[in-house]
Amino acid sequence: MNSLIDYAGLFPPASLDMAAAARNYAEYRAGEHAWMLGRFVVPAARKGEVDPSWPLAVLETMQARTEVCGPVTYLEIPAGEMRAKIRLGGEAVLEPAAVARFLRGCAAARVAFKATAGLHHPIRNGTAHGFVNVFLAAALAWRGDDPLATLEETSASAFHFGDDAVAWHGQRVSAAELREVREHFAISFGSCSFEEPVADLKALGWL
Repeated sequence: MNSLIDYAGLFPPASLDMAAAARNYAEYRAGEHAWMLGRFVVPAARKGEVDPSWPLAVLETMQARTEVCGPVTYLEIPAGEMRAKIRLGGEAVLEPAAVARFLRGCAAARVAFKATAGLHHPIRNGTAHGFVNVFLAAALAWRGDDPLATLEETSASAFHFGDDAVAWHGQRVSAAELREVREHFAISFGSCSFEEPVADLKALGWL
């Protein structure tokens, strides 16, 4: 879980002002769980308001050409290294089957991704996705296994964490595999709260 959570306190539902979000991020960087903290998410127009020493995730509005063919839209993207991003909460929550298709597609193409929105809690609850579900599912997809059932899991007791692996219903993902996945595939997720994910992991005894 190193550098797992990109702090997006400026954005809904937290919607903090810059002073409050920056103050929180500075506290988290100096806190006990700083190792879990990723980048500070900021709109491009406001990055000058942020401490230049901080690692940033800068949101740009890409002016890309689109071509609409019925229900399908083609997006023309600039050359260079591009990664995917999936929105898992907000106005619409993707079904697990749709998330599984995304993970399988990215894994097959060896395209890294970041998740955003709705991942405040580790384990799936109702329609809300859990970040432990998503990142373990990503590890399974990366090695060619089906991620769907892992995305649908609602029981924390189904996950077992050891020093050298994570186990789930007979599936075992080694620490070495997880390290590769985090470095090359499932990069991070954005959350407007850093404290909620940490508190939930503590409550489960996983942190």
